[in-house]
Amino acid sequence: FTLAGCQPTPEPPSFKGTDITGAAFAHDFRLTDHNGQERTLADFRGKVVAVFFGYIHCPDVCPTTLSDFSLALQQLGPQADRVQVIFVTVDPERDTPDLLKQFVPAFNPGFLGMYTDAESLKLLANAYKVVYQKTAVKATDDYLIDHSAGTYIYDPQGNIRLLMPYGSSPDVIAQDLKTLLATS
Repeated sequence: FTLAGCQPTPEPPSFKGTDITGAAFAHDFRLTDHNGQERTLADFRGKVVAVFFGYIHCPDVCPTTLSDFSLALQQLGPQADRVQVIFVTVDPERDTPDLLKQFVPAFNPGFLGMYTDAESLKLLANAYKVVYQKTAVKATDDYLIDHSAGTYIYDPQGNIRLLMPYGSSPDVIAQDLKTLLATS
């Protein structure tokens, strides 16, 4: 009878990205997607959700991140249907819904571009601990934006689990996505 109580406890999953399970931030969002539909995290229940804050005119970080996630999803094969990548613009002045609709799905047709007004964006960024600031301003519509570059990843139950650092390879991203998919 004493052996019955000695069953090993399952080990928590091992991730390559930063495990932020249980973090007291980044719990939800209310944004409009590039098709004009208002969305919250609950709309994607049952899927692993990756949320990245960036902007269309970004010269390097944003297109690289979207490309890396696209390549990672290719590695998942049919499981990729259970992953939703969301690109939240930190440049609502220039990143119109039409531009988001052209830009974001160019990396993968299932990716969604999301936006909100400038005031709501400030509150959302604060709730996600995301920083962004205009820089290298040459004209009203010619500037860069310095911004946080990590991607928040939720498990299929809608719990925040990972912060994937910028520069993570598609292989690393795919591995962590597979781990999250396997735990659901």
